[in-house]
Amino acid sequence: MILVGELSLWVALLMAAWTTTVSFAGGLQGRQDLVKSGERALYATWAFTVLASIGIWTALFSHDYSIKFVASHTSSNLPKIYTFTAFWAGQSGSMLFWSLILTTYAAIAVVTNRRTNRQMMPWVTGTLGVISLFFLMTMCFGANPYERLDWIPPDGRGMNPQLQNPGMAIHPPMLYLGLVATAVPFAFAIGALISRKLDAEWLSAVRRWALLSWFFLTIGIVLGMWWAYVELGWAGYWAWDAVENSSFLPWLTGTAFLHSIMIQEKRGMLRKWNVTLVVTTFLLSILGTFITRSGIIESVHAFAQSPVGNWFLGFLIVATSLTAYLVSTRLKDLQANAELESMVSREAAFYNNLALVGICFATLWGTLFPILSEAVKGEKITVGPPFFNAVNGPLGLLLLALTGIGPLIAWRRASMSNLRRQFTWPVTSGLVVLAVLLSLGMRNFYALVSYTLAGFVFGTIGQEFIKGVGARHRMYSEGLFIAFIRLIARNRRRYGGYIVHFGVVVIFCAFAGLMFKKDLAATVKTGETIKATDSYGHQWAFTSQGISRFEQLNRSVLAVTFNVTRDGKRMGLLSSEKRQYVDSRGEKSFEASTEVGLLESPAQDVYMVFTGAIDNETAAVHINFNPLVWWVWFGGIMMAFGGLIVMWPQARRERESGYVAVLPSSTELELVGAGA
Repeated sequence: MILVGELSLWVALLMAAWTTTVSFAGGLQGRQDLVKSGERALYATWAFTVLASIGIWTALFSHDYSIKFVASHTSSNLPKIYTFTAFWAGQSGSMLFWSLILTTYAAIAVVTNRRTNRQMMPWVTGTLGVISLFFLMTMCFGANPYERLDWIPPDGRGMNPQLQNPGMAIHPPMLYLGLVATAVPFAFAIGALISRKLDAEWLSAVRRWALLSWFFLTIGIVLGMWWAYVELGWAGYWAWDAVENSSFLPWLTGTAFLHSIMIQEKRGMLRKWNVTLVVTTFLLSILGTFITRSGIIESVHAFAQSPVGNWFLGFLIVATSLTAYLVSTRLKDLQANAELESMVSREAAFYNNLALVGICFATLWGTLFPILSEAVKGEKITVGPPFFNAVNGPLGLLLLALTGIGPLIAWRRASMSNLRRQFTWPVTSGLVVLAVLLSLGMRNFYALVSYTLAGFVFGTIGQEFIKGVGARHRMYSEGLFIAFIRLIARNRRRYGGYIVHFGVVVIFCAFAGLMFKKDLAATVKTGETIKATDSYGHQWAFTSQGISRFEQLNRSVLAVTFNVTRDGKRMGLLSSEKRQYVDSRGEKSFEASTEVGLLESPAQDVYMVFTGAIDNETAAVHINFNPLVWWVWFGGIMMAFGGLIVMWPQARRERESGYVAVLPSSTELELVGAGA
């Protein structure tokens, strides 16, 4: 199977080249036989990429150390689950995984449009063929996962300890599923630009793919935050690292597109803006891949320096140039069908797009600045978290405010009476939160602003649900719970979006909580006690139970354990470890890594890092009290849940005649929006 997989990789390359050639030729000549041939070749590309992937998994599980990739990232004592995830643990394997997802998406996109969008499909198929061809060429000639070693080692090096974590088993696939999905909207945008089919038809084909990309990117980013928090031992979950930013950038522009697409669907506006956002999202995903794989930046998340980076840089330059040319030559075709009627309208309230793009630009500039400074001055100047926080903090608060304002403003033109009626409850909700926090003694300016705006947005979301449930209750005499469920089911895009907004606000509240974090470092002997006070005024005591040593499957462990009490009440045991990974012969394979100790609760996390053993009885530890971290993960879950609701196909009902299918949500949506 390994040999079949190796040969399949090269056949997939040939099939991708055929897809690209005949699809574009079919589009230019109007020949459906060539178009069909290109589509079949794309299916073949997917099939052979699957075989190539199965071949690598076979090599991983059979421990074929003649293959460099297998020897570099696995060992005979590696747990089976991580042997499976080793597929994306290294440069070449992750490239094959990327190609597997890409060709799968491409095949699905083509087969689901075999009867629709036929004028643009040759160009869509050809574009997907070009992207697939690029990744397969990069693998075959730059980072081949089947590259052989000149000699066969008795055992592999093993997997990086930081990757031997459940989060890293799931986080990369989620990110890849999101990043790769940006290629499909990009292909449809290119197809629409070339064929000049720039009406709402291409948007309907793109929207679900854009949602899919956003959904997986959201899950991937949150899982990456969780991994960084529990694995890296620095008591934080977002450091504005260049590789973290590389997935955040396309998420920002993808989020902006999902907001502005509603304005084009509803009013025929922002057509140029939407095309630009779609292509920019894909180009940012390629830029992020270049940053991650080129080795030009240092990051715990990045791959080692590799010539693959040059391939991505070249592809990025060519793709950006061709896309800019297509957009600039189609400006007349992208003219809006309607004009802005009033600055006080939901169309005018697309400023959330400007905030999202502003955050994207600031993040992009801060990420690229070290690269640019080194190219210009010969000295790499790093831009750290203070820059990102100073610029993106105010923009984030603006975005939070706009999250609550947008749903309150009517389409086309809003009257003063309507604005007063819509804003009264949300504004009151925000002011009540502010008054309560001030009465409790909170004086941190940014925290007060964050929680006040959060109260405002919660008021907006609550008001929208209350109006919707009330409308259904009056119209259909449904119970409140049934009305709530059916309201969401019949208007999934709208109320699923509100659930996403709810998750976003929860995360903002959690971010603000870290302004009150406390920490201490101590050296403690067995039996000694450390005392500390957290941000809530609770008294904590940590009594050392001593240092222990033991062996596990592929590592030696040095651990320290504490008995923990809060205000005299026992909270359990808290342990942190130093792990030294070894190969099957017991030889050290990587530097020692740290496993943090955590006591989690909705109010705060107690986070402990074992920094080292002074002697057999004395341990050096760092203890952090991190408020509201639990709510970051909860907010991420709510965002993903809301996104899933939005993506879920809308149920259809047939009229009694049986031949006309309608969406009942459209009428109900307008009634609910009017507060009926």
